[in-house]
Amino acid sequence: MDTVSFLSYLKSRPQFKDQFAHVEQIPYRQGEHGILQNPLHPTLQSLLGARGIRQLYCHQVKAIETVRAGGNIMVSTPSASGKTLCYNIPVLETLLADPLSRALYLFPTKALAQDQLRGLIELAGGEILTTGDMSTFDGDTLPGLRSNIKKRGRIILTNPDMLHLGILPNHQSWRRFLRNLKFVIIDEAHSYRGVFGSHLALVIRRLRRLCNDLGSHPQFILCSATIANPGEHAENLVGLPFELVSEDGSPYGGKDFVFWNPPVVDPVKNTRRSASSEATALFTELVSHGIRSLAFTKTRRLTELIYIYSRDKLKETDPLLPPLIKPYRAGYLPEDRRSIERDFFNGNLLGVIATSALEAGIDIGNLDATVLVGYPGSIASTWQQAGRSGRRQAKSLSFLIALDNPLDQYFMHHPGDFFSRNYENALVNLHNPYILESHFLCAAWELPLTPENSEVFGMDLEAVLEELEEKGLLKKRDGKWYPTPAVAYPARRVNIRSASSENYVIKDQSRDNQVLETIEASVAFSEIHPGAVYLHQGESYLVTDLDVAGKTAFAKLFDAPYYTQAKEITEISIKKKLKEREGGKTSVFLGHTEVKTTVIGFRRKAQLSEEVVGEEELDLPSQNFNTVALWFDVPQTIVNEIAEKHLDFAGGLHAAEHASIGLLPLFALCDRNDIGGVSTSLHWETGRPQIFIYDAYPGGIGIAEKGFEIIEELWETTLKLIKDCPCEEGCPSCVQSPKCGNNNQPLDKEAAMVILEGLIKPK
Repeated sequence: MDTVSFLSYLKSRPQFKDQFAHVEQIPYRQGEHGILQNPLHPTLQSLLGARGIRQLYCHQVKAIETVRAGGNIMVSTPSASGKTLCYNIPVLETLLADPLSRALYLFPTKALAQDQLRGLIELAGGEILTTGDMSTFDGDTLPGLRSNIKKRGRIILTNPDMLHLGILPNHQSWRRFLRNLKFVIIDEAHSYRGVFGSHLALVIRRLRRLCNDLGSHPQFILCSATIANPGEHAENLVGLPFELVSEDGSPYGGKDFVFWNPPVVDPVKNTRRSASSEATALFTELVSHGIRSLAFTKTRRLTELIYIYSRDKLKETDPLLPPLIKPYRAGYLPEDRRSIERDFFNGNLLGVIATSALEAGIDIGNLDATVLVGYPGSIASTWQQAGRSGRRQAKSLSFLIALDNPLDQYFMHHPGDFFSRNYENALVNLHNPYILESHFLCAAWELPLTPENSEVFGMDLEAVLEELEEKGLLKKRDGKWYPTPAVAYPARRVNIRSASSENYVIKDQSRDNQVLETIEASVAFSEIHPGAVYLHQGESYLVTDLDVAGKTAFAKLFDAPYYTQAKEITEISIKKKLKEREGGKTSVFLGHTEVKTTVIGFRRKAQLSEEVVGEEELDLPSQNFNTVALWFDVPQTIVNEIAEKHLDFAGGLHAAEHASIGLLPLFALCDRNDIGGVSTSLHWETGRPQIFIYDAYPGGIGIAEKGFEIIEELWETTLKLIKDCPCEEGCPSCVQSPKCGNNNQPLDKEAAMVILEGLIKPK
């Protein structure tokens, strides 16, 4: 597309003239090809040629040669670089040579598995494989087809949930497939981090254990967007050595990447126009100009809001345009999501507003522009989302619309830092006790555990198994551990995408209590409390009642001019100190903690303007969980300096905590919602003023530990952000937090700077 002309048009519009914080011009790049040592099988070469593929890129050649030599590989290259051929070619070569060989493909979503199946059928259907040789196997697979798939399937495409819940516990009916398993493909490996990644790492070890028992030792091929530690991440996920393929040989059409900062509407408070209204204006401009666009949002609610705003705005200009846009997110029925994907791929839609559910590599056709509503939380995710446009090697546009928060505003004022910054580390925690114990029970159900299994799991099992025996969940007999009668199909009780297996159901009172969606228990009190406005496919629902015991919320259609935001308070206690070190002018700690969170009320906020139009108290039970946190003391010299300057010490701690949490995602591959914090002028256990930053998942997932390691760099970056912010007393761009349960009170920007400056001074 002609990006220059469209950007010139936007700059000429009075309402957009101040929003261009930075435009990065990413140049066109030619491709670099390679030559295989031994040519491909003639049939496979012919099929590739029929699709216009007559040469392979250098990274594809390296991947194929490494797999041919028997190695496990991690391919870590950008979007649209041809990673799919890095695994399809070796798999199809092996299937041509050995009719008994099998391959298991794992994708994070059902939609991506369906999309990749279509690609396989187009490439190999009829010539190498028949339709019955390759199939998806997931929760949508009809029961009558499952037995035939197990018998005939040579390539099975599924997701980690089905592997964990349906295949491994029923491995006896999969014996032929597992005995001949030659390859395990794990695509979108960067998405397996935190809780999900920690679960998957143990699911894969359970798979390897069963394969070893049957005499098979499959090779693993992992593909990922660019992250800082791809080789280490692959080895953490699988537990085997890997070779890294990271030099991208694919061509690139170039991109204009615009950092778009909403204008300031209150110079004194430094508050900006809402990102949702900016996204609406920009998205509707793109659609109105016939530019196929995809807008990414960070939440389900924002997806629905921007869709509603855009639909209504397009009605005013051209009544033919509203049907050409759709929202897309998790929670919709599978048939609704597939319909939107097909319409977008076939060109029946001009635009889609989506959560990160469309971040993965589903082929949705040729896109010209992507709009990112808020920094996605990591450098890797930002490039993954931006890379959805320009996937056919043509020049494209991407816009990053900043939210009014510390991290987004940091990049708006330091764009060079974004474009020069290294990618983040993907973190998993194999030793999370909540996750570990549940998978050992699953493993024992599948096949009795033995001391020799320590090699597969990469840890000494004895202590954990003895603890499970003490709980009455395992029983040792003849040197092996078996599940007790109290354990029945344990996989059903383990939700691998969450640290909790519990969900709440939302029922629609307007339609005879028909089920609308399910939502994780960990966020239920903040999302579906009584009085909450919940959005579903462009419709507003008012939650009228929450049955905590029955884990059910009841809602009715409601035409609301506002949305709701929960208020919560958090307390933290120290259970066990794990590490301690000197950092700057103080001591920094890492340890096990208990977090107690209570939703105490909610605010009603006007759509678009974000103005608070009402508040209401709630009486809900507290939620407690154990996790890992870092914390640090604030020396008495800093306390004295703040007192001498007549500043608010508690407000300074609170402000420094908010800003530090907002910037920690710069250093760890996580989202702001993955972490929490507490500041206190006098912690009841230590008798000292302290700031805590904790993993917002039971057991911890490694984020606090990463923060512990880089705490000085975090302090320095946070201080720079606060100093650079032009506001007088603190604003959403530096020290205010939209999640603050205390309504951002007290906050003292100047005191926060004194604290941070004091911390980074060497002793």
